[in-house]
Amino acid sequence: MSDERPATSGPEPAYDKVHSGYRSFHHPHAFECEWGGVLPEFTLAYETWGRLNEDRSNVILLQTGLSASSHAKSHEENPHPGWWEQFIGPGLSLDTDRWFVICTNLLGGCYGSTGPSSIDPRSQAPYGPDFPILTVADMVRAQFLLLDHLGIDKLHAAVGASLGGMQSLQSAALFPERVERCLSISACAQSHPMSVAMRFVQREALRSDPAWAGGRYYGQSFPHVGLKLAREIGTITYRSGPEWEERFGRKRGSGSPHFGADFEVESYLEYQGEKFCLIYDPNSYLVISKAMDLFDLGHGQASYEKGVARVACPSLVIGVRSDLLFPCWQQREIASILEKAHLPVKYVEIDAPYGHDTFLIEVEQVGGPVKRFLED
Repeated sequence: MSDERPATSGPEPAYDKVHSGYRSFHHPHAFECEWGGVLPEFTLAYETWGRLNEDRSNVILLQTGLSASSHAKSHEENPHPGWWEQFIGPGLSLDTDRWFVICTNLLGGCYGSTGPSSIDPRSQAPYGPDFPILTVADMVRAQFLLLDHLGIDKLHAAVGASLGGMQSLQSAALFPERVERCLSISACAQSHPMSVAMRFVQREALRSDPAWAGGRYYGQSFPHVGLKLAREIGTITYRSGPEWEERFGRKRGSGSPHFGADFEVESYLEYQGEKFCLIYDPNSYLVISKAMDLFDLGHGQASYEKGVARVACPSLVIGVRSDLLFPCWQQREIASILEKAHLPVKYVEIDAPYGHDTFLIEVEQVGGPVKRFLED
């Protein structure tokens, strides 16, 4: 298919493959994962914006979703727009005149951090399917080792959306003495069956590709069709029917009907799938999506409610009414549990047509509450 977007275009996230412009933190010691695997060492890619103040009290840890790199905002070392470009900068939601913003590529990722495509120092070959099962807690613990390395004892706030919103909640629960504010957008405190089911089907599509080779495809093949299908399925959950009704309607391409990308909405899905194959590692897709499935703040706690109530710092929880992947009842649930535990929480619900991707697009509706919460 063509590299160009479908004719009926709309606002889209600025995701791109990142090759340079980030710094690297290397942890040279064994890192034990929650479900028993061990990484002999790891590296995290990270980028920063703003200036660290004298007492190191103005730090915001920006935590990412599944697809994002550390490149949330353009800078001299990488002038390409970042995935939260319009939210970070002087006077913006994450005001870099006030805050020192840090964003990492997730442990398990493929944009400079250690993940399945990285070389295992024990075998001198890519980890591939030997990469351990990760949890959101593992990802957060790796980030806090970076903060230790940077001499940062406390965060002004942990901020994230989607998987990033899971991480912000997990950060506040794991490190209550180090997180002063928690901001969770379009996330949950426990993955629910519908989202688990959708991610399972995506992984099954990927692993069904004949080129999958049991995850040992490096240097010999690439499961292009499987990853493309997985991303197409995922994209359906990222946007909303009302947006697509207005944006695409029942418009078709020219000519007679056929079984390929005939309707414009089909061409859009195909474009998104093809684009993703150029920038992402399939094994990272498996590892990170599985971590999302396993997420549960109640794991190992006396109850789910007690697990959520570990988030004792002031919190802002934002939901989006059109979100199919993380319906806003899941954000209301978080706020309700915190309120019943007499913990400081504010809930904001946004009416926007962009579904789960709203946090990447709606600068005013999302960015306004974020800015006010951080500066309160």
